[in-house]
Amino acid sequence: MSDTMNLDDYLAQGGVLTAPGNVPARYRGELMRLMSSFVDSELAASAGFAGAINFAPGIRERIAASRITLEKADHAERVLTVMADFGTDAGRYQRQHDWSARVPRDADLGTSRQAGDMRLSVFHYPITGWADAVVMNVLQGLATGVQMTELTRVSYGPLAEVFRAIAPREQRHAELGLEGLERLVASDEGRAQVQAALAYWQPRVAATFGVAGSERYPMLRKFGLRHAPNEELLARWKTLVAEHLATSGL
Repeated sequence: MSDTMNLDDYLAQGGVLTAPGNVPARYRGELMRLMSSFVDSELAASAGFAGAINFAPGIRERIAASRITLEKADHAERVLTVMADFGTDAGRYQRQHDWSARVPRDADLGTSRQAGDMRLSVFHYPITGWADAVVMNVLQGLATGVQMTELTRVSYGPLAEVFRAIAPREQRHAELGLEGLERLVASDEGRAQVQAALAYWQPRVAATFGVAGSERYPMLRKFGLRHAPNEELLARWKTLVAEHLATSGL
């Protein structure tokens, strides 16, 4: 009991764990949940943008969608390698779902997850065109940027290192989306498509931040796996979205 309490205090004060053998069972469960959510989301995102490549109106846009498709799959593989250190069969794991599967467009999943699939709910919805893909990428890219402020500081050192390597590329994905958004709003038709996509995707991306007053947050904070509550992260995202949309005249 004394050892357990000492470890809790160590983590609560910013301590870092460095190997699977140092990780207690409850911490391990939460760490695996975090990694599974990230891997599943990246694989589903990669599959979604792969389908969007052929929506691209030009070569520049095809290259951007292809880059996002490739790098999100690579990010999933990097985190899956950390999961393998804990005994996960990486080959079997990545084959367990159809990552391109989507729910009907008018479905409303809220913050719920599908059975056995830890992807964020937003990655269950289909992308229906180029403007739709760009807007989804902008909104979710900004959300990922906010979440990265948490992920790059997780208390499991090897995973934090992976996230710190991933973060600049995730930031670039959002920047590519913003560049695409600027090109779209230059025309009346594109602006109308963007407005419709914003109405669809904003509440669905907002749901990825989870519920306010999460009962699990105090435990995750104690473990050093979270540092800010859901409502604070959501507020940061809303501010970023408002600033970028205003810049685009939206």
